[in-house]
Amino acid sequence: MTNVLRFNVGADLCVPQRRIYRTTTHVPQELGKIMDSETFEKSRLYQLDKSNFSFWSGLYSETEGTLILLLGGIPFLWGVAGSVTTRFGYGSEYEITQSLVFLTLATLFSALTGLPWSLYNTFVIEEKHGFNQQTLGFFLKDAVKKFVVTQCILLPVTSLLLYIIKIGGDYFFIYAWLFTLAVSLVLVTIYADYIAPLFDKFTPLPEGELKTDIEAMAKSISFPLTKVYVVEGSKRSSHSNAYFYGFFKNKRIVLFDTLLEDYSPLNKTGEPQAEQPESDETSSETKAKPKNKKQGCNNPEILAVLGHELGHWKLGHTVKNIVISQMNSFLCFSLFAVLIGRKELFVAFGFNDSQPTLIGLMIIFQFIFSPYNELLSFCLTVLSRRFEFQADAFARGMGKASELYSALIKLNKDNLGFPVADWLFSMWHYSHPPLLERLRALGNVKQD
Repeated sequence: MTNVLRFNVGADLCVPQRRIYRTTTHVPQELGKIMDSETFEKSRLYQLDKSNFSFWSGLYSETEGTLILLLGGIPFLWGVAGSVTTRFGYGSEYEITQSLVFLTLATLFSALTGLPWSLYNTFVIEEKHGFNQQTLGFFLKDAVKKFVVTQCILLPVTSLLLYIIKIGGDYFFIYAWLFTLAVSLVLVTIYADYIAPLFDKFTPLPEGELKTDIEAMAKSISFPLTKVYVVEGSKRSSHSNAYFYGFFKNKRIVLFDTLLEDYSPLNKTGEPQAEQPESDETSSETKAKPKNKKQGCNNPEILAVLGHELGHWKLGHTVKNIVISQMNSFLCFSLFAVLIGRKELFVAFGFNDSQPTLIGLMIIFQFIFSPYNELLSFCLTVLSRRFEFQADAFARGMGKASELYSALIKLNKDNLGFPVADWLFSMWHYSHPPLLERLRALGNVKQD
């Protein structure tokens, strides 16, 4: 019931925004200087397709979840997991083993039911609007790899968490929280060095003016930069991004090649855009339709974008987000400790004779906390928008207002962002402020 109510709220908020996508067919006067009519129409159609897809995929997801609850899918799958473990000589006393089998089956089911939607999103919507750079073979291989890597992380972490909860005594929630904190910090530390390279190629940014300027800018605000990488995002999509990671004195910056005007292979006519397609027919079709040829930002704009990202670090936004996340995690584990002993919760979900810890985690974190999670998500969205304005102001304070202004316009164009938004939809869904709001906040800047 909670899931259906949540979907209804989300769908209601999407209605006025979808109406805007359908009816706003001409560039508003205030956008005339920053967006041409062709780009405006492309972004309108792209966002309309995405909105429709989001509605139907969301409806399917909530319907599936509701049917699983009504038809007893969770206790059924738990029983299947028990049958599997029993066949290998592990009885009901091996709850953690049964929990891991259950988790594997549940994530496999989720991956398989989500695959058609992911395929449609990638090879219909993203392909239609010129963003997809993947072949079907690459996509499927990537999906299998993601599933395997996820299981390699999820299963050991879950087994240790369940073990800690079982042996932790009255204060198990403190130990469980500390464990999840340690895991999250380790994953953040190793992700870009050991996990992300399993999926994408990271290469050091070549020596040159851009690297020198990035290092100088980092040094000017005492950002402990150790390496600058370029990730080969163009083999997946022509969308672009940039981020930094690392703790203490070991910070790294990662730039998508699609963000760099001078490096993006999508700007080089006649060169391969991704890994080799699987057939000559696909190859000729790809060459006949070069996608987003002129994209990305020039070096001064890249520095302005990084000035924004470094602003997040300098203003403590990363640390604040971690603190908020961990405070929320501690609160949730504390409430979990209060609720886990209530048998009626398990009975309501079809578990009359047992109270598996993993099932308790699912019931409480996924269902009982659902309204709270929605409220928290909204608050974090509001906070994120505030942080984005502050990071923009930081870049402006570094003397990069003009470059950031033009970079935001270029990135909006490259990613086909639609600059007209219903205020309520924007407030609920947009973690980043709409383009016009950011440009206004930057003030009147001189454009070449």
